[in-house]
Amino acid sequence: MPYRRLPNTDSSRLKALQKALQKSEGVPPFNLSFSVSTHQELKFFYPEFLQATNYQKETLDRQTEKNSKHQESFKKARLYISHFIQVLNFAILRGDLKSEIRNIFDLDSYGNKLPQLNTENDIIKWGKKLIDGEQKRLVKGYAPITNPSIARVKVHYEDYLRIHISQKHLQQTHNKALQNMTQLREKADDIIVKIWNEVEEHYSNLPTNEKRINAETFGVVYVHRRNEKISFSNLKLEKTVL
Repeated sequence: MPYRRLPNTDSSRLKALQKALQKSEGVPPFNLSFSVSTHQELKFFYPEFLQATNYQKETLDRQTEKNSKHQESFKKARLYISHFIQVLNFAILRGDLKSEIRNIFDLDSYGNKLPQLNTENDIIKWGKKLIDGEQKRLVKGYAPITNPSIARVKVHYEDYLRIHISQKHLQQTHNKALQNMTQLREKADDIIVKIWNEVEEHYSNLPTNEKRINAETFGVVYVHRRNEKISFSNLKLEKTVL
């Protein structure tokens, strides 16, 4: 015996709602195969759900589109930050700079090693420490570190910050859209169940197979179990009298 299967994706929910809406279009209230109240609820909810579904997809597409640029700016900022620290360490190893200079950059505990630069927070933290530390050195009259200069580091660091903030905003927008969709999905499922129950009740006086065929025209989905034979030959749909 086939069993009813409710939609479990947004596209299948939209399809089920749209099919019921289209099937009832132009039908007088007294001839509807489901209640007038449910039809009104469907009529007002469908555009809202369609718009929310499209918006959620758009926010995801925008976030995905900008992600490659975000990753590229991350790698660039990481490269310049790591090179600046390496140049600093090489200068100390050559004796051009004293090891105490690491204190200005909060690098004294790392010695000749690089700090972790694997996460967004690492880049944001160390980029600021290097820019602030080099500024303190320059104010005291010390010669600037070059290749790369702190000015070049700052360019790529600030570029990353700008793109990072933009990407975070896109993520927040997408998350809000997802939260909204979670609530709307529950309402969509409630309406679909209500429609399907009322449609099946409307055709309950028909033989089982005919009832299913008529219900399917309103979007009701039936799934046949494995090895189950389907024979709907010579069955006719009930015509709606307008």
